[in-house]
Amino acid sequence: MIVRRILLASAVLALAASAPAGAQDAGDNPATKVLVRDNPRHKEFLKVVAKGEGDVIFIGDSITQGWEGAGKKAWAEHFASFKPVNLGINGDQTGHVLWRLTEGKEIEPLKPKLAVIMIGTNNTGSHTPEQIAGGIKAVIAELQKQKPGMKVLLLGVFPRAGGIKKEDTVAPAEKLNPKIKAINDIIAKFADDKTVFYKDIGAGFLNKDGGLEKKVMPDLLHLSPEGYEIWATAIKDDVAKLTK
Repeated sequence: MIVRRILLASAVLALAASAPAGAQDAGDNPATKVLVRDNPRHKEFLKVVAKGEGDVIFIGDSITQGWEGAGKKAWAEHFASFKPVNLGINGDQTGHVLWRLTEGKEIEPLKPKLAVIMIGTNNTGSHTPEQIAGGIKAVIAELQKQKPGMKVLLLGVFPRAGGIKKEDTVAPAEKLNPKIKAINDIIAKFADDKTVFYKDIGAGFLNKDGGLEKKVMPDLLHLSPEGYEIWATAIKDDVAKLTK
């Protein structure tokens, strides 16, 4: 376990030297600190991946986990043919994902063609956009290290809002978290359009005035069935193309 952490630290330090401007160096970045996530859901993942099946892996937090709840219908309709594996865990930050990929060995038995990543929103409360971008970059680097033939579809962090009254149904544009745009401006530069592809589908969740409606995100963070349909529709063609 100690050896794995040393190797990961070396990898993210090497990554920092080539990271695009704006992403904080891994050496002093709390968003690249490995955070243990040895919970029951992780243990269930190990049973699932032990079968070695799955052309597409979805990596993220509770928003990704939600494909099993509010997103179940959209998942079945749009992604079932790709033998997808849902690796989303509620509350995860970039550091938790790094642990799951390294010491947690969540993708070790798999030979996926594509990883779909949407992570970072849970970092926004304590980390800067530059730090979060660095954490996301470290996740990509670890994926590429373990599965060099796999492609990565990196999604921009979805819009979110706060400070809205319980009875309000819409969060106006000025209430959206400004960190999200700052993060996405940085991580968009991680794409090389050869192995790493970037797509920001956030605008699809917003109304014509740029606001966020509770019919799409009931708590202005997590998606409704309608929100998952928007997500699935926005990337299904990319998934098909990148898994050929």
